[in-house]
Amino acid sequence: MRALVFDKSLTFQPRRADPPASSGDTLVRVRQAGICATDLEIVKGYMGFQGILGHEFVGQVERSSDKELIGKRVVGEINVVCGRCDLCLSGLSSHCRNRSVLGILNHDGAFADYLRLPAINLHVLPDSVDDDSAVFVEPLAAAFQVLKQIKVDDRKWVTVLGDGRLGLLVAQVLCDAGCPVRVIGRHPRKMALCEKWSIRARPLADIVPRHDQDIVVDCTGSSEGLELALQMVRPRGSIVLKSTVADGKALNLAPVVIDEVNIIGSRCGPFREAIAALAEKRIDVASLIHRRMRIEQGVEAMELAGQSGVLKVILTME
Repeated sequence: MRALVFDKSLTFQPRRADPPASSGDTLVRVRQAGICATDLEIVKGYMGFQGILGHEFVGQVERSSDKELIGKRVVGEINVVCGRCDLCLSGLSSHCRNRSVLGILNHDGAFADYLRLPAINLHVLPDSVDDDSAVFVEPLAAAFQVLKQIKVDDRKWVTVLGDGRLGLLVAQVLCDAGCPVRVIGRHPRKMALCEKWSIRARPLADIVPRHDQDIVVDCTGSSEGLELALQMVRPRGSIVLKSTVADGKALNLAPVVIDEVNIIGSRCGPFREAIAALAEKRIDVASLIHRRMRIEQGVEAMELAGQSGVLKVILTME
């Protein structure tokens, strides 16, 4: 099969071996896959991963132990868990001590013609969610996770730092939940999308941090994001960290103690809620697509996705 592989460097391989049955009981033919910030961080050294990249995908089931899945169009949760460890048994399976993670940790990913996952990880898509939208299910689920971790209402002052792929999804989710939110960004074209969605947006250069925000969600993808968030959040406010950054930069955490700030790490989220939001057209993802490129152009696609101002780049396998 064709695959985009990272092994100290990124290469397109036209004849990579198909995924082995040991990596999941269901074989999925990938239709499209999205490039995200985590993929870009992996090629910088994040997680020490080697193998096929990619974890945002839509595909069609070709073989499965669950016969009802065969032929269905699906998306997949990325954590492959044991179901037996203390964390799995306590309801924290996404933090399974023995987990592998699609395209991120010990499990080949979606930038290929085929991938394997356990049937339990897969969600069948309704016809109302097209392939372009389906690529966004995984990151949109991560955006919905914020609502699982913090309480929002129309009295809270909420800021999303970062006008990139994830930041714009988080802002839409918060707005959809009835929360007045503003986005702080660097790119006029991206912030213009916020205006389209009736979401306030301000250039970073115009911001004077005042320690007055109840909640700050860091989607900057930068180690500077937390520093800025700490300058913006009020005492006993909350910072939600959505960025995964391969950066060993030292941080001054004294303000966390002095201002008694709640810092919440936030990762994967609820697929069913994300699929429902897309099916009901409550979240606009079409406006986030920058370009579609063939899997053979994968190296160039990753370079493009890493450029300033670029939103979602989609790899197509068909």
